[in-house]
Amino acid sequence: MVTVPSLGRVKPPSIDDRLDRAERAVETGEGLSGTGFWGAVEAVKETPELADRYAERIAAIDMRAHRQWALLVIPLWMGTSIATVVFAGGLGFIWWSYELTGTGAVVAFFAATGVLLGASHGLAHLVVGALVGIRFEYWFVGSVVKPQPGVKLDYASYLRATPRRRAWMHASGALATKAVPFLLIGAAVAADLPGWVGWALVGLGVAMVVTDVLWSTKSSDWKKFRREMEFARAQ
Repeated sequence: MVTVPSLGRVKPPSIDDRLDRAERAVETGEGLSGTGFWGAVEAVKETPELADRYAERIAAIDMRAHRQWALLVIPLWMGTSIATVVFAGGLGFIWWSYELTGTGAVVAFFAATGVLLGASHGLAHLVVGALVGIRFEYWFVGSVVKPQPGVKLDYASYLRATPRRRAWMHASGALATKAVPFLLIGAAVAADLPGWVGWALVGLGVAMVVTDVLWSTKSSDWKKFRREMEFARAQ
């Protein structure tokens, strides 16, 4: 068992104990709640030199728990291919809106906006993750309660990355989706769409930013960004 002087909230002996409990829980099909698993993860983040000892074990527990939770798991290559095709389809709708006139052009343009918003989030995580050394395992659809799609990171590579790299990987998805409405303003002008379309894009972008400020900082990507930046400042 590891004996490092201080790890803040969790002492090294309890890391092994907590991971033991987590392993027993997932083996019986239970969740990680009450096992202390995430406290052990936090301890490893606080002392990065422990990553080599615990990263693979933590990743295996996390993967098994996540597979039990996820409603649907899709191979990484397949999910990435689907997301890329969907993103390309969104760009295709933009091009189509250039060929249309009147209401048809507006409908095609807003359809493209929705498609690009949906496809850009996970792809941004993948791209930035690859740049900072964080790997991913598969795409998934969440539980019945939270059915949104996502891409599952490999927790071993995640723990071995620096906190700042982890933080910006989390932020990348939110930044990509928030950029989409503003980037499309120029496309709306080039497509000669009515002026209100550009203002609608501005309103959509601002509303998304406000939503992030009010809610996502308390959950989702920005909460994770802030958490990892706290680890970065502490180190």
